Amino acid sequence: MRGTIAVVDSFTRDGLRFDVTDHDPGPIDGGPPVLLLHGFPQTAISWEPVARRLAGAGHRVLAPDQRGYSPGARPAARRDYRIEELVADVAALIDAAGGEPVHVVGHDWGAIVAWALAALDPARVRTVTGVSVPHPAAFFRAMRSSRQALLSWYTYVFQVPGLADRYLSRPGALAAALRRTGQTPQRARRDEAALAARGGLRPALSGGMGWYRAVPHWEHRGLPVPVEVPALMVGSDGDSAVSLEAVHGNGAWMRGPYRLEVLPGVSHWIPDEVPDRLADLVLEHVVG
Repeated sequence: MRGTIAVVDSFTRDGLRFDVTDHDPGPIDGGPPVLLLHGFPQTAISWEPVARRLAGAGHRVLAPDQRGYSPGARPAARRDYRIEELVADVAALIDAAGGEPVHVVGHDWGAIVAWALAALDPARVRTVTGVSVPHPAAFFRAMRSSRQALLSWYTYVFQVPGLADRYLSRPGALAAALRRTGQTPQRARRDEAALAARGGLRPALSGGMGWYRAVPHWEHRGLPVPVEVPALMVGSDGDSAVSLEAVHGNGAWMRGPYRLEVLPGVSHWIPDEVPDRLADLVLEHVVG
């Protein structure tokens, strides 16, 4: 048993301030914290159903609004959104939460950050779970050898500053785009509203697209660094953005215990669509 720990509702790094949702189970000792990293174009609110399940099982759960999404963490330069910076942000959150190694779970771009943290700073990671998106090296390899390049057409559009930001910031445009990828109308409106509430829809979209625009500036091009900590990959066969070839290629970059789960009939939005199933998989992984 332990006493109630201090809530982390924000942390700072290099003059940037990040907002955090801290689900503290109180006096229950559930072991190391679980970090939940959202993707594009979502915020920590997308993890709410999963976070409640994990906290209910006794785990402290931390869900940050990441760089570009937190209003106080929106630098202007493309290089400021490199994967190395995103990983350092999460490391700063781990320090703010006490510094012990964590279980890290990421969806979409959050999965890329989770894989990168596990590869580049493994001492901070107990286990890693990637949801929907595999290790960057597996993803980039699939871009060259499968239909992944076609599925990723929108990433090329995002490279033009102001183009997609301006279009998707029109009322209802982002929600409509999310619905076309399998998100429900209610959750699509939720995600659009959540971004708009964080300093305006267009600034939040531009911040999120900064992650795509910074890829050519990564210091670790393609992140050809394997993961040695225990790893879980959760994909789905109804994903309109990520090919199964990319998902199945993930194992080539795993050096420790590894499990792959492909959920049938599920879209890209796994944490929203099947939160209980995902929470069960994460709980099995972090306990095992």
